[in-house]
Amino acid sequence: MADISRQTSDSSSPFADKNELTQGVTQVQTKEPVITADGRQILQLEDAFEKTGYAFSLKRKWWILTVVALCQTSMNYNAAVYSNAVSPLNDYYHITNARHGMIAFLVTYAFGCELWAPWSEEIGRWPVMQLSLFLVNLTQILAGASTSWNQVLIARVLGGLFSAGGSVTLGMVADMFSADEQSHAVLWVSLWSCLGSVIGGICGGPIEHYLPWRWNFWIQLIFGAVVQAIHAFTVPETRATIMLDEEAKKRRMQNPSANIYGPNEIRPRKERFSMKEILATMWRPYYMLMTEPIVLFLSLLSGFSDALIFSFLESYGYVFKQWNFNPSQFGLAMIPLLIGYVLSYFSFFPVIKRQNWKRNNGRGEELTSESRLWWLLWIVPLLPIGILGGAFVSTGPPLPWIAPLLFSVLIGMANYAIYYATIDYMVAAYGGKYSASATGGNGFARDFLAGMCALYTGPMYKTLKPKMSGLLLFGVSFVVCIPVYVIYWKGPQIRKRSKMAQEVADGEEQRAAEKARDAHLQQDRADQHQEGLKISMA
Repeated sequence: MADISRQTSDSSSPFADKNELTQGVTQVQTKEPVITADGRQILQLEDAFEKTGYAFSLKRKWWILTVVALCQTSMNYNAAVYSNAVSPLNDYYHITNARHGMIAFLVTYAFGCELWAPWSEEIGRWPVMQLSLFLVNLTQILAGASTSWNQVLIARVLGGLFSAGGSVTLGMVADMFSADEQSHAVLWVSLWSCLGSVIGGICGGPIEHYLPWRWNFWIQLIFGAVVQAIHAFTVPETRATIMLDEEAKKRRMQNPSANIYGPNEIRPRKERFSMKEILATMWRPYYMLMTEPIVLFLSLLSGFSDALIFSFLESYGYVFKQWNFNPSQFGLAMIPLLIGYVLSYFSFFPVIKRQNWKRNNGRGEELTSESRLWWLLWIVPLLPIGILGGAFVSTGPPLPWIAPLLFSVLIGMANYAIYYATIDYMVAAYGGKYSASATGGNGFARDFLAGMCALYTGPMYKTLKPKMSGLLLFGVSFVVCIPVYVIYWKGPQIRKRSKMAQEVADGEEQRAAEKARDAHLQQDRADQHQEGLKISMA
C-alpha cells in the first residue's frame, strides 16, 4: 500500500457522524515526480489521489464493501448448502459418497483463493471478481442439469477452484482504507463471510425438505447471478494501480504532449504476467504458513474453528435426530450460530473505539500489533467452553433440545472473533507488503480443514456418539487456543525473529522518522514565516 498519512478520525465506522465524513479528509504528502530512464513520468498515488478508492466517499466505500461481502457470502453459501443435497444425491444416483462433493469444493476453494489473488492485483479486482462469479455460476448449471454423479463432482471441484473468496474481498478493503482505518471494514466483511456458511445451513434444511435436490443448485445459481449483477453494475474498480493507469491514459488523451504513464503501463508485459512472478506470489501464503509461527498457529486456530462449523452441519443430523428433528428443523438449529456471530460483531465496537481513541485522539499511544488480539483473549475460551457444554447436553431426551443450541451461541461468538481478530492482527503485523499472503494462509487453513472435516465427522459421531465426539473436539480446541495467549504476550519477540515482520517494522520506523522530519521542517518554515512577519511589521 502506498505511503499516505491520514487524519485520525475513525471515519471508517458505519455509524460515523455526518460531520466526521467531511472532517476525515485524507492528507497526501506531495513528492518529487518519478521519471523513468526514457523520460516517462510515473503517475503516483500522490499525483491523482482523488481518482483512487481511498478518495471515495464513506457512503460509497460502505456500499462497495457490502456488495463484495454479499459476493463472499454467496461463495460460502455454496460451500455449506450442499450438505443438504448429500442424502438426495446418494439416493438418486445410487451411491454412498456424495459427501465427497463437499470435500471437493472446500479443498479446491482453499487453493482457488490463492489462484485468483495475484491476478486481481495485475488486471484489477472488478474483472477478476466478475469472471470468478460467472464461472462459479456455470458450475451450478453443470451440477443442476447433471445426468451422472461424476458431473456433480466435477462441478463441485471446479466451483471451489473458481471461487475467488476472501483473498480478493479483503484486498478491496485495503484498496479503500489504511491499516489504522480498516477495523470496521474488516469487521463487516468478516461478518458476512461467516454468515454465508450459516445461511447455507439454515436454507438447506427447507430446500431438502420441500424441493427436489436439483433446486439445491438452482438456488445457488440464482443467488450467485443476483450478486454478480449487483456487483457488475454498482461496484467500480478499486485497485489503485489500475485506476492510476486509467487516469494516466485520460491525461494523455486530454494533452497529447503529456508524457505521463500509470504504474503498470511502464512495466513490461512479460514482467507483469510472468509465470515465475505469478507462481512466486501464489507460493508465498503456503511458505508463510510453514515458516512463520504467527501465521501457522493462528491459522490452525482459525481453521479448526471454521471446520467446527462445517462439522456442525454434518453432526446436527446425528445429534438432533434424537429429538426427531426433520430437515427444516435441522436448518433452523443453525440460527443460534448466527446469533453468536452478530453478538460477537457488536462486541468489537467498544474495543475498536477505545483503541482508536488511544491511538489517535487520546493519549497518542503507540499501540502494538498485538493490541488487536486483546478482546480475543476473552472470547476465545468460549470455543472450548461451548464445545464442552454441548458435549454433555447432546445426549438426547430427557434433556431439552434447546440446551445444545444455547452452547452453540458461544461457539458462534468465538468462531467470528477468531476469524476477524486473526486477520486484523496479521494485516497489522505484516503490513501491506505481506499481509495478503499471511491472511491467504489463514484462509487456506480455514477452507482446507473445513473440507477435511467431512471425512471424519460422520464416522466419529457414529463410532464415539455425540458426547465423546464433543469431548474429543474440546481437547483439540483447548490446545489450539493456547497460541493466542502466547502470541499476545510474546508477539513482539516472535516478530523480531521473523524476517518478513521485521522488514515491515523497519519500514514503519523509517516512515515515522520521515514523517517527524517533515513535520519538523514544516514547523521551521512556519517559525521563519512568523519571524519574517514580525520584522516586516516592525
